[in-house]
Amino acid sequence: MGYAQLVIGPAGGGKLFDQSTYCSSWYQHCVSVGRTIHIVNLDPATESFDYPVAMDVRELISLDDVMEELGLGPNGGLIYCMEHLEENLDDWLAEELDNYLDDDYLVFDCPGQIELFSHVPVLRNFVDHLRRKNFNVCGVYLLDSQFMTDVTKFISGCMSSLSAMVQLELPHVSILSKMDLVTNKKDNDDYLNPEPRVLLPELNQQMAPQFEKLNKALIELVDEYSMVSFVPLDLRKESSIQYVLSQIDNCIQWGEDADVKVRDFNSEGGD
Repeated sequence: MGYAQLVIGPAGGGKLFDQSTYCSSWYQHCVSVGRTIHIVNLDPATESFDYPVAMDVRELISLDDVMEELGLGPNGGLIYCMEHLEENLDDWLAEELDNYLDDDYLVFDCPGQIELFSHVPVLRNFVDHLRRKNFNVCGVYLLDSQFMTDVTKFISGCMSSLSAMVQLELPHVSILSKMDLVTNKKDNDDYLNPEPRVLLPELNQQMAPQFEKLNKALIELVDEYSMVSFVPLDLRKESSIQYVLSQIDNCIQWGEDADVKVRDFNSEGGD
């Protein structure tokens, strides 16, 4: 059994910045605690890394080459690259995955283009391929905490995260990133533990009267079904990193099949 994180999130929500900081912090943390992870780059537009990359999609295809040869723009070129990856799942990816053991832990760093995890089936097919390879996979959705300072942005973030959850059909952890940059963390408290009786009046105040029924339905969706909740991540604190990692590990059941280690107290010179 292999284990994997699929790191996703909107580019406008800080994903491109978080792409390096999240993976770099995860790698450094795991090195410090003696845990092995392998980071996989699935973004054909990435130029450099400050951590070792186990697999790199740019060995298969790069965005610069596609834009130059086909005359496509950044968005169209990225979709083309990811569709090319999809066509080579049984070749390039399968061959790369064969280099890793059954109990390896992979972190797949995905592009920050929202349609890839909202309605284009590329990442869904990628996830299905990993499952056929006997991987437990968790979706890790990154949303910038600075975009969660009012109720309209909170609802937008919830719907975006929910869209990815439904599209990928994965165990899902939504992370409120960049908490180290928030000057007043009380601004985010209402959204980490949302109270509908507070949020609905705020939403109605900011929207036109004709949207009141829609506002009520959205708030009820967030509250009654508890489909989306955000875990705060402060990269300055090891305890915050460890807590988020434990949430992800729980989703993919990492370590649950490990052998129990029995300690021999008599060997330490006791009575």
